[in-house]
Amino acid sequence: MPRESSNDEITLGLLAAVEADGKISQRALSNELGVALGLANAYLKCCVRKGYIKIQQVPTRRYGYYLTPQGFAEKARLTGEYLTSSLTFFRRARTQINEIMAICAARGFKRLALAGATEIAEIATLTAHDHDVALVCVIDASIGRSQFCGLPVAASFDDIPETAGKIDAVILTETRDTGDLVATLKARLGEDRVLIPRLVKLAHINETAKRSRAANGHAAEAKTKANGQLRE
Repeated sequence: MPRESSNDEITLGLLAAVEADGKISQRALSNELGVALGLANAYLKCCVRKGYIKIQQVPTRRYGYYLTPQGFAEKARLTGEYLTSSLTFFRRARTQINEIMAICAARGFKRLALAGATEIAEIATLTAHDHDVALVCVIDASIGRSQFCGLPVAASFDDIPETAGKIDAVILTETRDTGDLVATLKARLGEDRVLIPRLVKLAHINETAKRSRAANGHAAEAKTKANGQLRE
């Protein structure tokens, strides 16, 4: 992935994560973005310098973060650029899936499952031919059919047919927020055997931010109504 595209991807992920949770720690931020702690700190400082994020001190000697109007505008711009080009999406997804499959092959994870019948999963079925791995099934409870891109579909990890054999690792290809699924897979396979492309992580971060905005909006509306009733 070109350096500029990678920089924009990390910046977008950081802005979305701060929007979703202003009390997020830098360590949690680095985990969300899938980058080293020092790199997350560097990007955070850069966003502060550019006026996208403000820092405020909170109790227990910690810091809170919030997006400025410039930060919201930059997040909207980056989101638009990131998602509008289908060719760009295909290239990024293919690059990231290639990286993950190379990691799997190096670790000896030969038999892989995909979690989520999505466009990223379709790209993964094409990419697998370039690596010493085998895709054996797709895990997806919502697809409503027994096959996807020639692979058998299981509703959950427990429903994977015995004919699929042992699963060494799972690549998360579901772009909706699937925290329960991720937690289940990590509990069954181990954290290092559940691999998540950056595209998927970013989609989950953005979805969390949307839910946070909606919840804050509902809370503000309820407070306004309550204040109005008190005045009455």
